[in-house]
Amino acid sequence: MKSPETKSARKTVVTREAILEATKAVLRERGYAGLSTRDVAAVANMPMSQIHYHFGSKQGLILALFEYQNVQLLERQQSMFDDPNMPLSLQWKRACDYLDEDLESGYVRVLQELLAAGWSNPEIAHVVREGLEGWNSLLVEIARRAEKRFGSLGGFKAEELGTLVGMSFIGAESFILSGVESRKFPVRKALRRVGEIIRNLEKQSI
Repeated sequence: MKSPETKSARKTVVTREAILEATKAVLRERGYAGLSTRDVAAVANMPMSQIHYHFGSKQGLILALFEYQNVQLLERQQSMFDDPNMPLSLQWKRACDYLDEDLESGYVRVLQELLAAGWSNPEIAHVVREGLEGWNSLLVEIARRAEKRFGSLGGFKAEELGTLVGMSFIGAESFILSGVESRKFPVRKALRRVGEIIRNLEKQSI
């Protein structure tokens, strides 16, 4: 039989996750500017006091949502890149597919909003920086694997190439959300084209 402490801890986790899932739903429908704790409480079917108790404020809620989603998506990406049977070119294609999914889920909007807010808010900047460091570490590891398979990375160190890839996706997200993507700025098409370059390298290395 579970102790009262264990039941209480589990209830807290379930409540927090329900609120965060409700926040995702509201964010997807109304965007960051239109998100309110009152609407989140309504979707979660909980009193607003629960949101204030667990997250303190709208900012605390958004920061918690970012961390919650970031952990999930980083694990998803890590699992994909750890698949020994999936060629790197296909992994790149899947990463581009994930970009579309993350735009739809609202994760990209949260990230970009927090990046901008972090310019003047050290607390937000710290949370975002920690989240991005996880992605950068993964990309650097992928670059190291590519270097072992294909040889030189065109003069780039693994840390440099991993950083460039991360910046490319972050920049792409910013362009897409800002409505810059167009025939003159084929953002997602350009990202997917990189996968073709990787596929050609794979053919040459066989």
